[in-house]
Amino acid sequence: MTPLSGPAPAASLSAGRRARDLTDCVGGPVADVLVVGLGATGAGAALDAAARGLSVVAVDAHDLAFGTSRFSSKLVHGGLRYLASGQLDVARESAVERGVLMERTAPHLVGAQPFVLPLTPLVSRGQAALARAGFRAGDTLRLAARTARATLPPPRRLSAVETRHLAPALRGDGLRGGLLSWDGRLTDDARLVTALARTAAARGARVLTRVRVLELTGSGARIRDELTGEEGEIRARAVINAAGVWADGLVDGIRIRPSRGTHLVLRPVSLGPLPAGLHIPVPGETNRFVLVLPQDDGRVYVGLTDEPVDGAVPDVPEAPETDIGFLLDVLCSVLDVPVGRGDVVGAFAGLRPLLDTSGGRSGTAARTADISRRHAVLTSSEGVVTVVGGKLTTYRRMAQDAVDAALRVRRLPAGPCVTASLPLVGAAPPHVLAALPAPRRLVRRYGTEAPAVHALGARDARLGRPVLPGHPVTGAELLWALRHEGALDEGDLLDRRTRIGLVPADREAALAAVRDLLDDVPTPRG
Repeated sequence: MTPLSGPAPAASLSAGRRARDLTDCVGGPVADVLVVGLGATGAGAALDAAARGLSVVAVDAHDLAFGTSRFSSKLVHGGLRYLASGQLDVARESAVERGVLMERTAPHLVGAQPFVLPLTPLVSRGQAALARAGFRAGDTLRLAARTARATLPPPRRLSAVETRHLAPALRGDGLRGGLLSWDGRLTDDARLVTALARTAAARGARVLTRVRVLELTGSGARIRDELTGEEGEIRARAVINAAGVWADGLVDGIRIRPSRGTHLVLRPVSLGPLPAGLHIPVPGETNRFVLVLPQDDGRVYVGLTDEPVDGAVPDVPEAPETDIGFLLDVLCSVLDVPVGRGDVVGAFAGLRPLLDTSGGRSGTAARTADISRRHAVLTSSEGVVTVVGGKLTTYRRMAQDAVDAALRVRRLPAGPCVTASLPLVGAAPPHVLAALPAPRRLVRRYGTEAPAVHALGARDARLGRPVLPGHPVTGAELLWALRHEGALDEGDLLDRRTRIGLVPADREAALAAVRDLLDDVPTPRG
């Protein structure tokens, strides 16, 4: 193992650190591991390798969490859907990884989310019995994964009155009650990726955004700095391709079958108070639901679809009107007051990097909903290790398997994987988080760093104010993102370090405040 030059840096990422690290890496010492892609899996692989004592360079053509990892449902699933479809290994792996996140590595970012499945006339008694059995099986998965009952309460039957109390927007006519279940929910999926990248950086990894790979080999990559246009080479003993839906563009012989998951964004007034989320059965499907997901910023997400995507993969996919119409139809099937197209203030779509196992056979695996969510680790003839498939919940295991494969292929000595017990930046036990002198909303986003973020706003009234009326994000959070979280421009701030950009009107309204901050507030270059 060969350390890269320079002292071990701290967890803060900034424009200054990026510039220094890029200068050191291009044409510099050979790194032990090069990771391409800084979504959840790539950032997880960088952390895994760095935590084993390896020197690591991790690059992305865009920003942290630019692709799929910011467009999820923000859920940390326990694998119930996979249990129902017979994918027992995927279900158990999901339940185990959910417990790791909730109890050990990121309890500040992942909490318990209650869900209600309303028993409307559209849900037969047989379907209700099947769903109830499924929730009980999910609780058995929780037990098998050794996740504490205090972390995830048990499922139970609700009366009609209890159901309406947790979801007042439901239509009361014919409502027989509901089924209450619990799962894990992320405060923000992009914040999880940011925490992974910063924790990797604290272990010495060089985390480089806006660095595009032009050519990838088993011994490194030819790259271009997207900020300057300058090209160079980064050399490495082992190379991991974690580029998600773009992975097949870097390595030959890999076939990705992208699946589009679309979500709607609603204002809270559209559905009223929502103490719990909703599972709404999709008509004609036995194990598919539309989810209604209340968020900490007051917005509500409604998703999701599972549709195949053909052709070129865009940097940022758009949500088609067909998906929006489908989600509204299912949502309105249970509501007292229907929600219309005009109530949709935003929509986002993410692409799942599913492995195409059809072998190119026409008509095979036409439904991406039927493709397994098992991940795969593949090694090219040149020795590039590619990790594809899987899901956000299991990113840590995917990263572990990818690093294990890279070490095996290149015969690199390293310690064992430790990420199952390695807290991310900001993590602490619940009693420590509860005692922090900062607003609860900040604690759920920054964990133990929340008091420092809060102090920025307390010292400067301008930074303490929301950057957008009616939205909780303050200037202090944006400044923190510039100084410590690797944000470089307004897109990073609005679309990934915060969720403001999911509503185009809110994004436009916040632009002036963000640009003022970028222009006027000096930020340290290191």
